[in-house]
Amino acid sequence: MSSAGGEPNLQIVGQYIKDLSFENPSAPQGFSGAPELDFGIDVQTRGVGPDHHEVVLHMRVRANGEGRPLFLMEMAYGALVRVANVPEDMLAIGLMVQTPYLMFPFARRIIADVVRDGGMPPLVIEPIDFNKLYQARVAQAQATPPSGSA
Repeated sequence: MSSAGGEPNLQIVGQYIKDLSFENPSAPQGFSGAPELDFGIDVQTRGVGPDHHEVVLHMRVRANGEGRPLFLMEMAYGALVRVANVPEDMLAIGLMVQTPYLMFPFARRIIADVVRDGGMPPLVIEPIDFNKLYQARVAQAQATPPSGSA
């Protein structure tokens, strides 16, 4: 994605909810105590034009309490990113680390609002170390032999 001249630039053009699901199977029974939370996140990217990429945070929160499921929330939160003059060896870090870092506060707010609006106690997700997540993905890819090799 590098062209002659100009400073490297990675700019979020827009952010959007691609998919959102909230299941509240225990409603309207009340809940007391601290729920057991299971949280998962994944980052995916794809090119959508010569200078544009889509970055999607796939987030899942499952809560159980008092021996029953309380809620399940799944969200795919996307961003359209314009890339200019970014060296190819830095592109993955820009898309898989820097962009999710900028997107996360907005996705976290949406999750907090939906969970609260679902009648549950406020949910605040701790900040995510996207660099660590990216490094784990790279290590896993290096440890996995390519399919079809002998």
